[in-house]
Amino acid sequence: MRRLMHKSHISTVSAAGLLITLGIVYGDIGTSPLYVMKAIIYGADTISTNFILGGLSCIFWTLTLQTTVKYIIITLRADNKGEGGIFSLFALIRKRAKWAFVFAIIGGCFLLADGVITPSITIVSAVEGLININPRIPVVPIALIIITLLFFIQKFGTKAVGESFGPIMFLWFFMLGTLGVIQILQYPSIIKALDPKYAYLFLTKSPHGFVLLGAVFLCTTGAEALYSDLGHCGLKNIRITWIYVKSALILNYLGQGAWILNHTDQVYEWTNPFFSIMPSWFLVTGIIISTLAAVIASQALISGSYTLISEAIQLNFWPKIKINYPTNIKGQMYISSINWLLYACCFFVVLYFQRSSNMEAAYGLSITVTMLMTTILLSTYLYYRKIPVYLIFLLLCVYLTIEGSFLVANLNKFVHGGWFTVLLGGFLFVVMYVWFSGRKIKNSFIEFIKIENYYEVITAISKDESIPKYATNLVFLTKANKSSDVESKVIYSILSKQPKRADVYWLLHVDILDEPHVLEYRVTHLIPDVLFKIDFKIGFKVQPRINLFFRQVIEEMSRNNEINLISRYDSLRKFDIPSDFRFVLIDRIQNYDFDFPPREQFIMDLYSILKRFGITEVRSLGLDTSNVTIETVPLFIDKEAPQLLTRNGENNGGRHIPI
Repeated sequence: MRRLMHKSHISTVSAAGLLITLGIVYGDIGTSPLYVMKAIIYGADTISTNFILGGLSCIFWTLTLQTTVKYIIITLRADNKGEGGIFSLFALIRKRAKWAFVFAIIGGCFLLADGVITPSITIVSAVEGLININPRIPVVPIALIIITLLFFIQKFGTKAVGESFGPIMFLWFFMLGTLGVIQILQYPSIIKALDPKYAYLFLTKSPHGFVLLGAVFLCTTGAEALYSDLGHCGLKNIRITWIYVKSALILNYLGQGAWILNHTDQVYEWTNPFFSIMPSWFLVTGIIISTLAAVIASQALISGSYTLISEAIQLNFWPKIKINYPTNIKGQMYISSINWLLYACCFFVVLYFQRSSNMEAAYGLSITVTMLMTTILLSTYLYYRKIPVYLIFLLLCVYLTIEGSFLVANLNKFVHGGWFTVLLGGFLFVVMYVWFSGRKIKNSFIEFIKIENYYEVITAISKDESIPKYATNLVFLTKANKSSDVESKVIYSILSKQPKRADVYWLLHVDILDEPHVLEYRVTHLIPDVLFKIDFKIGFKVQPRINLFFRQVIEEMSRNNEINLISRYDSLRKFDIPSDFRFVLIDRIQNYDFDFPPREQFIMDLYSILKRFGITEVRSLGLDTSNVTIETVPLFIDKEAPQLLTRNGENNGGRHIPI
């Protein structure tokens, strides 16, 4: 097996690495102090000491159990060659747990929904700080301008400003911790909130304690994005920086609680304790830093959405669409259709909900569902890793209980915003499920045959000058994993569709692996100098540029004297003109005289509609459109047609009606 290239994904611990991690990983969870305490006090009938201590205790233990234990300690170990995220986790188990695709799709869909809600709620929350300066400042137009600029610059890449993300987020967390400490010093007994008994009292004694779990859950919404960014930063960098991040978050939450208990007479419906703990002379600066942090958090989710879609394409969850790479930064991509879909949804969310408090139910619900799906996939992964069953059972009991409670609490606000998450997630689920199932149904009609049975006829047709030469080198794509097999449609195309004479035939097989960054190939000489097969082994995060890869392979084979790349035509050979190549792509279409069962027919009809919105296989594989022929063949070329007619034995006589 030969390598086409090698990529290193080792993330070493260094000051620069830690700073980059702060800028990439923690935007989402790091901006949660903007709205969490506001959401809790907004749902309170009366604000008491035990209520605030209980809310803070729930926040502390949620960050500890959900983010620290589940994600930082356990889930980050479930890496796929250094990569994380729900699709990377699914790729680790998909061969043995074929049923798991449903949970991966659900989790991925609601994580994409998070890519809509995060920019909306964080930017609006930051801009709402201006109300503390002048209540008449128009928050919604300002937020929409920022969101519009953010999505507009995506096509140019973020290389120019990306280097500032780390320092800005370091300053952001330093500001969070400092503001919190100042308030804690004025109300030191707020530290009692770390005692879990206050969380218990909050859930059992407060009138709306359990319902307010939906607001509490917002403190850990960025944990799933943290797992997705594992491949960018590395395990050690994330774990070390989390100590700093969590300390700053807890200090700020405690500081907000201290301010509330010191100023209960100043807490109104529009009050946001995050901005209230800022000194008046620092308020403008604080709002600017908050807005920058919100933009960075939004950028992280937008970039994460591109990555998620690119992985979904490789795993056959999403139609093939165009992916651009605007900069030379590793992994940075831009998908125009997804960018403007996210923008339209964000624009709608801000216009419809107007205030950040109205978006909280939709925000919490999207991530709760994703975390539940991750728990199920993680437990499956641990089972296949031979982890003791009782430990897996304990993990499931703990986290299905915690996340199930958060889900019920968030569903309580379904009509107040949760419906949007379900609607958006449901739409994305239909797209992914139909595309995955449609391809599976279509592939079920593929029949593989032994290619050695056709060695003689392929050799003969390559030398038969009575057949016009189709190309010097004729290239077919095949799904056959074994070198001894080939699809019957390829043989049908060569022999029956239109006899295709060529000097050399090539079979290319692309195998998308469960590992993220592999890029290797193998060459098999099936008929010496006549028929070759090339197997490409490509990681699910690698863009399959088959034209480029194939060119590299044949050039290497030429250097090794395995093939002769000089033209076979006499007039061209004497001038050392390179041989010509032609690709043939074969697409199976439904026969007019064949119908699927109703459910499958419905899926295939939707599949055909979705296919129109994607790019062609020629573009998705990076082939040169000038030398590609696309053929269509019926699904049932491999099977005998059913006998529908019987001859009545009459050769003459009777009246014949022409058709």
